[in-house]
Amino acid sequence: MKPSPHPSSGPERPAPAPGLPARPGRRGFLGGLLATAAAAAAGPALAAPAHADARPAPAPVPLATRPLLLGTYTSEAGGGTGIGTAAYDTATGAITPGPVITGVDNPSYLALHPSGSTVYAVAEQDPGAVTAVRLAPDGTYEVLGSRPTGGSGTTHLSVHPSGRWLLSADYGSGSVAVHPVAEDGVLGERTDLVTHSSPPPGPGQGGPHAHQIVTAPDGGHVLAVDLGTDTVYTYALDESAGTLTEVSRAALAPGSGPRHLAFHPGGRFAYLACELDNTLVVCAYDPATGALTPGPGQSTGTGSGTGYPSQPVVTGDGAYVYLANRGPNSLTRYAVEEDGATLRLLDTVPVGGDWPRQLALSPDGSFLFAANQRSSTVTVFGIGPDGSLTAVGDPFPAPVAVCVLPLP
Repeated sequence: MKPSPHPSSGPERPAPAPGLPARPGRRGFLGGLLATAAAAAAGPALAAPAHADARPAPAPVPLATRPLLLGTYTSEAGGGTGIGTAAYDTATGAITPGPVITGVDNPSYLALHPSGSTVYAVAEQDPGAVTAVRLAPDGTYEVLGSRPTGGSGTTHLSVHPSGRWLLSADYGSGSVAVHPVAEDGVLGERTDLVTHSSPPPGPGQGGPHAHQIVTAPDGGHVLAVDLGTDTVYTYALDESAGTLTEVSRAALAPGSGPRHLAFHPGGRFAYLACELDNTLVVCAYDPATGALTPGPGQSTGTGSGTGYPSQPVVTGDGAYVYLANRGPNSLTRYAVEEDGATLRLLDTVPVGGDWPRQLALSPDGSFLFAANQRSSTVTVFGIGPDGSLTAVGDPFPAPVAVCVLPLP
């Protein structure tokens, strides 16, 4: 894979052996991880009161913990050795490390199946691939195998809400792919591959660079964001054949470099981070046609220069949007108004790490996690009733952290 002209992807990495053979393994991690964290949180038993008629003190109630999965680059110096695991305290946000899911190459982005039983990882390399890992109820895991995407530099993936299709985006080749998902989570042979051949690449872009593929809230359309062509493509997914048919495309400003979008829960608006012109764009979305209509680019609050915004996330109630900015290493907070149609910039706060590549909200909306690639850390923020962000605890060490996925 040729080095990227943009800071979106990691450095050039050696290609794996052809076919990406599955390297199965089993290992307890979720159950053991949570049990270990709970035991550590409980601490020593309390001493009983000295007076004779006192009842024994009850054992301390362990603090609740929930699991996290961590994406990294395995072929980069200082990178990880697979998908990292950890647990976070649901009261304090403190993170406890766990073991590593090995046998997965360059898992720089992760997505969970709607059933919660399987996680999927990209292999961001040339050739690109996607890998399935089963998460068993007893806390063990099993690498189910990999499938080639047909492109290079696979950088993003998502599971269709039906749970029957895995969608992936190849940054290096500017293509998007579809794989069927069996009932046991295993991936089948690719059913479609679409390369973005038009419009021509934006100024200095060098070619198409598909950076994200997601299903719209209506479930009827799939949107692919291409940084190289400054375009968001809307496809209809044939849920019988697993094929994509383009139905609309949205043009962004030339050279803007659209990277990632996030939908408002109302389903009528999406917020699109453009990494090259340092803007966030409010886009109207029509569920009936799949058409996305971008508005003018809005300030990220980071001043002049290129802030390289990477990813927006929207709170579950649709009240706030947060944006990661890699250049100034900050997080921008916006208030959502007019049922999602407008954003009002509120403030920015330091992210507490270097090069925030990806953001994730805890399932209960209490915490925001930031994966900081260059500092190899995950930082945690508590979210206040007004959407304000407050850093909690110390940065958590995670080798070349490029994705954090809190599990429900």
